[in-house]
Amino acid sequence: MSRTTAAVDPSLPDAWEDLVTTALLGTDRRTPAGCVPGPEAPVALLDAVAVATVRRRAGLRPARAAERPRPAPEDPRPPLPPAAARRLTLLLSDRPGTSGGGRRGTAPDLMELLPQWLAAANARGFAAPPAALPALLDAARGRTDLRPAALRFAGPRALWLARLNPDWRFALRSTPGGGTSVPGPDDPEGVERLWQEGLFAERVALLTALRSREPAAARDLLATTWATERAEDRLMFLDSLRTGLGPDDEPFLERALADRSRNVRATAAELLSALPGSALAERMAVRAGACVAVDHTRDVPTIVVEAPHECDAGMERDGVVAKAPAGRGERSWWLGQLVEAAPLDSWPRRLGGRTPQEIVALPVADDWQGELHAAWCRAAVRQRNARWSRALLGEPSAPEAGGPGAVSLAERAKLLDTLGAAERAEWVAGFIETHGLSEAFQLLGVCAVPWAAPLGRAVVDALNIARDAGSYPWSFSGVMGLAERCLDPSEASRLDALLAIPDEPENASPGAGGYWSEAFQRLVTTLRLRAAMLEELSPAGA
Repeated sequence: MSRTTAAVDPSLPDAWEDLVTTALLGTDRRTPAGCVPGPEAPVALLDAVAVATVRRRAGLRPARAAERPRPAPEDPRPPLPPAAARRLTLLLSDRPGTSGGGRRGTAPDLMELLPQWLAAANARGFAAPPAALPALLDAARGRTDLRPAALRFAGPRALWLARLNPDWRFALRSTPGGGTSVPGPDDPEGVERLWQEGLFAERVALLTALRSREPAAARDLLATTWATERAEDRLMFLDSLRTGLGPDDEPFLERALADRSRNVRATAAELLSALPGSALAERMAVRAGACVAVDHTRDVPTIVVEAPHECDAGMERDGVVAKAPAGRGERSWWLGQLVEAAPLDSWPRRLGGRTPQEIVALPVADDWQGELHAAWCRAAVRQRNARWSRALLGEPSAPEAGGPGAVSLAERAKLLDTLGAAERAEWVAGFIETHGLSEAFQLLGVCAVPWAAPLGRAVVDALNIARDAGSYPWSFSGVMGLAERCLDPSEASRLDALLAIPDEPENASPGAGGYWSEAFQRLVTTLRLRAAMLEELSPAGA
């Protein structure tokens, strides 16, 4: 120790604070206590700090030992096959490119394949490798769309880890109750206790689980506390009744029409209108029927519309919103709400016994067709009425891509979602063959994965036609990305002929041929990778 240190006593009261202040100010402006100014002052300060640091550390009392974490729960599911475990590590280690666009090259986008891999692993009931859980939770933290499948695959150990790392606390929020098990049907006391004492997320999880197995019991449980629940909670609880919605729910929903919350009333009315046999649906049918009729005095039968002149108290009680949005006429706003809530099966008997196709094909007077058909579209989606969906969609080869009733791509996609998977794929394939891919992207998103063979062929053929025509290639990048994830892997061998760089037409976009070759190479590589992924997850791959 330096001889100058002897003059500095670090045990003096407030010595540490004094040393810190001296260090901040500098020894030219202030010297340590007991030391004279000069070139030795900095050395004296450092020596004093060293001594004071040792004294402070030696004087610390050891903290009470923290409670050890409980052991991680066991996961009873079978482990992944080794090849699938290695594949998961590769998928989780991939990171999106840092460039803001541009060409992706021929390498598959592994992170975009992770949702499909997780779905396949969950379908086969495998458990996640413990070593992969941190990377899996990190991936789910960055992508909310991954969370349901990732947390299901991660299993109970993910919740155990989430309680130890704040970065993964989303897993506790994403899993209702943070992993609290929902009492089964053989534990009525546990159900009652959790419903009365549980956190909101736990109660939602309980009601949802109970509704899926015993709809009436879930509704009766909700009724026991309905009057004392907060409005926002009543709305969330009421939304759970969509699962297993049936005629037995009508009395409860009718009472909810008198709720003090406007949002609760609107949700109750929507649910009742999805029950075509409900009293509310019949009231709406009478109101809507008074507004829409067929005029037989014209050269051809024509639908005429007389929209409501007022929104009375009965309409408001049944869920009709009186105030129209900005830029929307009140009468057309009220009409649309009445028509979309009326049972679709009531229209044939009100309009001369015509079928849905015949009704949709009738001309509509005074520019009411768009409003009327749009309301029928919403009704077909709400009531899951496939007959009306087919009528409103029309033939996919119709000259106008919009069909006779649908007025937007979004509505067409919703109508398609009410049809079976095979019929949906066939309709979209016909649409692409007639209208190409420029309007089909949103429709492809509602088709089951992997795409059925006719749909896959239609997409590939349309891409090939666009390539041969020298079309601007980047405008098809979205469809190409969908094809990588949704095309059946068995189609890979059929695409080998498209890998060469084509001759570019005179008016082609510069570099288009190289892009198309690159994109098809990436598509083929991705399809073969998906096939390998599924093989690795199959029992034979184990």
